[in-house]
Amino acid sequence: MPNDGPVILSIANQKGGVGKTTTSINLGAALAARGQSVLIVDLDPQGNASTGLGVALDDRIVTTYDLLIEEAKLQDVAQVTDFPNLVIAPATTDLSSVDIELGKSEGRIQRLKNTFSGAAIKAFDYVIIDCPPSLNLLTLNAFVASTAVLVPLQTEFFALEGLSQLLLTVRDVRDGANPALRIDGVVLTMYDKRNNLCIQVENDARENLGDLVYRTVIPRNVRLSEAPSFAQPVLNYDPNSRGAIAYKSLASEMLKRHEG
Repeated sequence: MPNDGPVILSIANQKGGVGKTTTSINLGAALAARGQSVLIVDLDPQGNASTGLGVALDDRIVTTYDLLIEEAKLQDVAQVTDFPNLVIAPATTDLSSVDIELGKSEGRIQRLKNTFSGAAIKAFDYVIIDCPPSLNLLTLNAFVASTAVLVPLQTEFFALEGLSQLLLTVRDVRDGANPALRIDGVVLTMYDKRNNLCIQVENDARENLGDLVYRTVIPRNVRLSEAPSFAQPVLNYDPNSRGAIAYKSLASEMLKRHEG
C-alpha cells in the first residue's frame, strides 16, 4: 500500500452490461487472494455487487446512500464478507435519489471523498468503486474520491465510441476537483477469440490506447455469469474456470503496474 493511502479505483463506463460489477467483484476478490486488503464500494443503485458478495437486502441497514447524505461514516457502512481480506460498503435503490436530494448543494461532488478522509480508509490497500452505468452525480463522486479509473470495455462494434465521453469526463474532473485523477487502464471484457469482431476491437483499442490497455483480457465465460447467483466471486465458485484465471491474471498485472 502506498504511504499516502490506498489505491482508490473507480470501475466506470457509462454503457451498461460491459462487466463493471463483474470486474469489481472478481478483481477485488483476486486482489484479496493476493493478500491485499480490499474494500468494494457499491455505488450502483442496483446493488448487484452487494448481492454478488452475499449481502442480503435485509442486511443493508446502513449503506453508501447514508455515506453520501453524510448520515454515516465509512466504518458504519463497511461489512465484512465471507471472503478473507474483502469488505463491502453495500448499496440499495435509495442511491437513485441522490441526484435529486443533493440537488445543487455545495460540495455535492465531494461527499464520497469526504467520507474517505478518516482513519478507516487507511486499513485498505485497494478501494474499488462499482459505478453506475451513467456519468451522473454518483459517478462524479466516485471520480473525485478516486486516484484512478479502470474502464471495462466490451469487445463489440460501438465500444470505442462511448469511451471518448468517459475520457472527457475524467479530464474535466482532473482539471477541476481532482487533479491527481488518472486513467489506470482499460480492460477488454466479454472477449471471444473465435469472433473476428472481438479481435478487430482489441486491435483498434491497442492501436489507439497503447499501453493503457491491459494485456489480460476477460473472456466470455458461463462460470462468470453463474457465480453472482451463488453470491460468490468466480474465484470461489470455480477457481479453475477461464473467468477465474483471467481475473487472477488481471490482479497480478495490476499489482505489477502499481509497483512500478
